[in-house]
Amino acid sequence: MTSQTVGEVMTSEVVHADRSTPFKEVVRLLDDHRISGLPVVDHDDKVLGVISGTDLVREAARTGRAPGSAVTAQDLMSTPAITVHPEQPVPDAARVMERHGIERLPVVDEEDRLIGIATRRDLLRVFLRTDDDIRRQVTDDVVAGELGLASEEVVVSVRDGVVTLDGRVELRSDIALALHLSWRVDGVIGVVNDLSYRVDDC
Repeated sequence: MTSQTVGEVMTSEVVHADRSTPFKEVVRLLDDHRISGLPVVDHDDKVLGVISGTDLVREAARTGRAPGSAVTAQDLMSTPAITVHPEQPVPDAARVMERHGIERLPVVDEEDRLIGIATRRDLLRVFLRTDDDIRRQVTDDVVAGELGLASEEVVVSVRDGVVTLDGRVELRSDIALALHLSWRVDGVIGVVNDLSYRVDDC
């Protein structure tokens, strides 16, 4: 049982700049594509940094006017760039985004070349799953698949993304496993434990 990966939700067509892209061209790229930021890459498509609208406003405020052509993406970008790999689970990428307070993550391959972009909106799509979808996956993958139990032994209910597990498992350690695996299901925002056990193996 695995979560969706960054590679499954990322946008492959990435608007980007290079080191020498002038300030006004960066502004035009953001405006034309209606995006709030973009990565800056070198000649090998390796990510050097990221420019956000905030970086552009900060530069304009610093100079008191629109910067001239001498100001380039290299002067504007925030470094080092925080990146992710396509095989990383979406929840892990969301935690990286939250920890660093950023809106987008460049996605890079094993040689750190840009292959996509994952935005906050891309990552949040996994939480649009219905409660029924989540309940089915927890029942099939966790209860039946991992624990090997019948659905009447552990009843799964889901409300607004919060999973409740009710019933009895064989071993006390199975409870921790059930909770951990349920948390990993896409769309789950909380897990309530109403499980009991037959044998205390802890």
